[in-house]
Amino acid sequence: MTAPKRLFDCLAYHLEKDPLEVMLAGKEGGQWKKYSTASVKETVDRLSAGLLSLGVSCGDMTAEGRDKIAILSRNRPEWILLDLAVQQIGAVLAPIYPTINVNELEFVLNDAQVKYVFVNDEELFLKVFSLKEKVHSLKEIYTFEHTPNARHWKELLSLSSPELIAQIRPLADKIRYEDLATIIYTSGTTGTPKGVMLSHRNILSNVIACMPCFPPGEEMRSLSFLPLNHIFERMVTYLYLFRGISIYYAESLDSIAENLKEVQPHMFTTVPRLLEKVYDKIMQKGSELTGTRKKLFFWAHGLAEKYEINKDQGGMYNFKLGLANKIIFSKWREGLGGNIKCIVTGGAACQVRLIRIFTAAKITIMEGYGLTETSPVIAVNRFEESGRAFGTVGPLIDGVEVKIAEDGEILCKGPNIMMGYYKRPDLTAEVIDKDGWFSSGDIGSLNEKNFLRITDRKKELFKTSGGKYVAPLPIENKLKESPFIEQVMLVGADRKFVSALIVPSFPNLLDWCRHNGITAANHEEVIRQPQVTDMFKDLVESFNKYFNHVEQVKKFELLPNEWSVDTGEMTPKLSLKRKVIIEKYRDAINRIYS
Repeated sequence: MTAPKRLFDCLAYHLEKDPLEVMLAGKEGGQWKKYSTASVKETVDRLSAGLLSLGVSCGDMTAEGRDKIAILSRNRPEWILLDLAVQQIGAVLAPIYPTINVNELEFVLNDAQVKYVFVNDEELFLKVFSLKEKVHSLKEIYTFEHTPNARHWKELLSLSSPELIAQIRPLADKIRYEDLATIIYTSGTTGTPKGVMLSHRNILSNVIACMPCFPPGEEMRSLSFLPLNHIFERMVTYLYLFRGISIYYAESLDSIAENLKEVQPHMFTTVPRLLEKVYDKIMQKGSELTGTRKKLFFWAHGLAEKYEINKDQGGMYNFKLGLANKIIFSKWREGLGGNIKCIVTGGAACQVRLIRIFTAAKITIMEGYGLTETSPVIAVNRFEESGRAFGTVGPLIDGVEVKIAEDGEILCKGPNIMMGYYKRPDLTAEVIDKDGWFSSGDIGSLNEKNFLRITDRKKELFKTSGGKYVAPLPIENKLKESPFIEQVMLVGADRKFVSALIVPSFPNLLDWCRHNGITAANHEEVIRQPQVTDMFKDLVESFNKYFNHVEQVKKFELLPNEWSVDTGEMTPKLSLKRKVIIEKYRDAINRIYS
């Protein structure tokens, strides 16, 4: 077979090469429902035919002329079935975060002139249905779960016929490598969402360039739980599909631990926030041990903290680490299913300390970097140890160029750069110059081996009233190394000094309080205890030695509640919404600077 030129070619590629018994799998009624490559192909074709029967079309093949289908759903096999079915008839899928607020949802559905929406369940059905009068292009809403008064997606399969299926191939043949594959609306922290237009070439070039970065091997399984409407999980999904890696979809973020045990995956993708939670759980279990077992746990942890990559640390260290892996870290790996070869992390900066510790425990963390506009990968740490370096997001992938602007901004060029923002040539021109260089908005540096280091977001840098620039990200990540700090955000734009809003790690803090004879009824009371405040003062002071004078945290406020997507302080990919936090905690910030 010739090299694939469209994302949906993964099916033909596999049927010809090595069909899988399990290509996709999801839980239905508590049991895993598995789809072979052949059944995926059959269902995708029948779904395409059903869409054709509704009149869904590729129009004149321009971005605006093609019909748009939206999806708001958790990860499940039907997500991919719909994606491939829409692609191969030349329509365009616009995935939307299920957590999107109704105003943004209305904007996206109208901006893309969406004709059909597929949703996960009743809750999302009602969310979209509430906008039916305001979105004139919308013809019907289909659900994946059976929902009262709603059309079920399987109704479309029954509309299929041999005549309609015969129309698919000629339509698919019209679709070229350079054609639009999807429009992804970025959930910006400010302003209205922008529709990023990505072509088959954009995403497929990224898939092919990333293939050699992953572990070799046959008959591998992956667990998928990062939202598929984010380009990171979606691109990696196509990589799995072309590589022949079975994909199992976690039921929810809460069921990951259980699903890891059931699926025993060889790899998965994550964001740093979830990795931090895994680590915190491990450390909590370690703290609950007693006697020799507790001593051994922290002895092993101490060894892992000293681990270096691509560097022999001597026979004695290697012997001890081998022992630690046998008696302690083997349990960590068991907790992740026992087969884990690597975890790929992206979406935000990961603490180097975490990567170091997991790597020592034979859990390879491959941190990468990219944006929706770059399909997404620009650089990634490889599975092979020589292609990894702590504190970097790895070497650039093949075919992608990077140069650093005078102000330190990372500029990128290559086949992965988006076609542009949908219907917004003005915004496209702001980020892609006439020579094709895309401005990332991130600050970084590139070393002689082509390893990229990210130091901050350009728009997150702030200037104190003394005129000094501060990059908050590295400081926040350093502070989060403390077991007592769950979340932290630096404040100080146009102020005399840098301060911090801190959400304590309450399980660890409450444990500390018990040992120190401090009682409190709730989180509010805990953070008001003078001994707790004094402990955090000492803690922050102990970290200040790592920062220069301007960067040091002079004051802080402890907050009683964790920031989350549901409460509005975090984006769906678990990055801080800084403006929202500043607005929400204005009183706390005023107390700091009063």
